[in-house]
Amino acid sequence: MASPQSNSTAPLILWFRRDLRLDDLPMLTAALATGRPVIPVFILDPETDGLGAAPKWRLGLGIAHFAARLAAMGSRLILRRGPALAVLEALVDEVGAAGVLWSRLYDPAAKARDAAVKAALRARGLIADSHAGHLLHEPWTVETGTGGFYRVYTPYWRAVRGRDVPAPVPAPANLPAPDHWPASDRLDDWQMGAAMRRGAAVVLPHTRVGEAAALDRLNAFLAGPVERYATDRDLPDTPATSRLSENLTYGEIGPRRIWHAGWAAMEQGRAGAETFLKELVWREFSYHLMHHTPHILAANWKPDWDSFGWQSDSAAVDRWRQGMTGEPFVDAAMREMYVTGTMHNRARMIAASYLTKHMLTHWKLGLDWFADCLIDWDPAANAMGWQWAAGSGPDAAPYFRVFNPATQAEKFDPLQRYRKRFIAELSRAPGRAPGPEALAYFDAAPRAWGLDAKQPYPRPLVDLAAGRDRALAAYQANRSAAVAD
Repeated sequence: MASPQSNSTAPLILWFRRDLRLDDLPMLTAALATGRPVIPVFILDPETDGLGAAPKWRLGLGIAHFAARLAAMGSRLILRRGPALAVLEALVDEVGAAGVLWSRLYDPAAKARDAAVKAALRARGLIADSHAGHLLHEPWTVETGTGGFYRVYTPYWRAVRGRDVPAPVPAPANLPAPDHWPASDRLDDWQMGAAMRRGAAVVLPHTRVGEAAALDRLNAFLAGPVERYATDRDLPDTPATSRLSENLTYGEIGPRRIWHAGWAAMEQGRAGAETFLKELVWREFSYHLMHHTPHILAANWKPDWDSFGWQSDSAAVDRWRQGMTGEPFVDAAMREMYVTGTMHNRARMIAASYLTKHMLTHWKLGLDWFADCLIDWDPAANAMGWQWAAGSGPDAAPYFRVFNPATQAEKFDPLQRYRKRFIAELSRAPGRAPGPEALAYFDAAPRAWGLDAKQPYPRPLVDLAAGRDRALAAYQANRSAAVAD
């Protein structure tokens, strides 16, 4: 009996994950080159079902948008729920598929899942191929002169800056459909946004979902803000960034599309374009490290931090989570996250530094909280950012760098526009009312927190000078102990 692979009309299953696009998608290009019909599939497997509240809700929006786009061109997105291998094997048998193609992911859980899928399908004589598409460069292809991986960003940037990046391939006009479509789950039945509760309605206006929205963001950024990106990107009250992290997370735009557009802007003399490209490569660097040192996701990257006396969860940490530390820059950052689903990068550094240094709290608590609350959550970037801020990670901020949120606010938010935008309590004055986003925080916050816009702003949780001195003393003691050992 002939195998499905030998039948040129047998369809290919395209297993979509964090690649919800048709533009510049290598697995799609490879599938179309075979001439076979294609069946796009999204699987809510245990790994995906376990996402935090905000990223899972935002993923649901992306799936709905992508399904609508496929339907508009005469195709479909088939939704199935269950362990990936079991679902794919059932679908293969159901439609007589020749095999499955997918775009690679690089976190340990995804790699283990995908390796098992590939082995099982190939053992049955089926096509089972993974493709690039989530990164500019596969992590194992960038090596130091001695053949190892990079541990510091700047040499990594030098290594990839001049590397060839293939030109992006435009989206196809249509997808060849199978003779018969398999049944699909209903997305609504998956309840992707259940854990967001009332926060979903607050965050929704700030989302920009889908390929077209992502491309609009890129074009708008390169048409103007890129000129001053190198300086203005640190100003949280200024619309100076691309905000593409939301779309990159779900693969609604490919990194090659961004790279080539940014490179063209740089060649045209746009002042901030190279800095923008460096930020894209910082994302690459985080994936490079996650691939080579996967413990970065859950343990100190530098083992000499294992003996450090981090504080555990507490009522004080709850105040940090609530944006009620009494330190306005930190609180504005946290409240921005609840209102918009994202947080300005400078604000992320300040919020993370405050938790890990002024409060001496384990970075893993912050990492896990961001993983639940950010619509642009990315496993590699989140881990890299938190370990950088804490000092325990690769290329980290030195242990003696303790960001002072008050002086940072004076430097990067001198007119208090950012702080007042998100903190209603700071806007109370005769004839002045808090803005809508400041009030929206109280609509988004869990009712269990018992917060009210009319309550007074809290006193500072930590004296900044004393907190800094305590952190430096703790770090020095840990370093001394490590040397003694």
